[in-house]
Amino acid sequence: MPRTSKDTATRIEDIGIGTMSQEFMAGYEYSFLCFRERGELAPFLKGLPDDMCTCPHWGHVTTGSITFTHLDGSTETFTAGDAFYVEPGHTPVIEAGTEVLFISPEKQIAAVNAVIEANMAAMAGAH
Repeated sequence: MPRTSKDTATRIEDIGIGTMSQEFMAGYEYSFLCFRERGELAPFLKGLPDDMCTCPHWGHVTTGSITFTHLDGSTETFTAGDAFYVEPGHTPVIEAGTEVLFISPEKQIAAVNAVIEANMAAMAGAH
C-alpha cells in the first residue's frame, strides 16, 4: 500500500511561515504543514468564489490549533489530537507551532493551490 510522511513526501519546501511536505496518492493530496509563525490564509484565497477555499479537507492536528471561518460567519477550532472534516467555503487561521495534516481531493485542491500560488507571487512582487 502507498504511504507518506512529512519526511518522505516527494515535495518538501519552506513556505516562509513554515514548511509543507506534499504527496499525491490515490486521487488525494496529503499536505503536512508545520507553522513557525501564525498563518492567516484568507488573503491568499482572494479570487476564489466568496474569497474562500472551495475544497473539502479531512485532517489531523498534531500540535497547536487551526480555526476555520465558514461562509455563514461561524468558526470552528481544532486542537492537538483532533481529526477533522471541513466543507468547502472556509478560510483557515493556523497558529504558530501548529503541525497539521490536510487530506484533500487532488483535482479540487489543484484549483485552490493555483490561486494561492498566484496570490503569493503577486504579494511578493508588491514588496
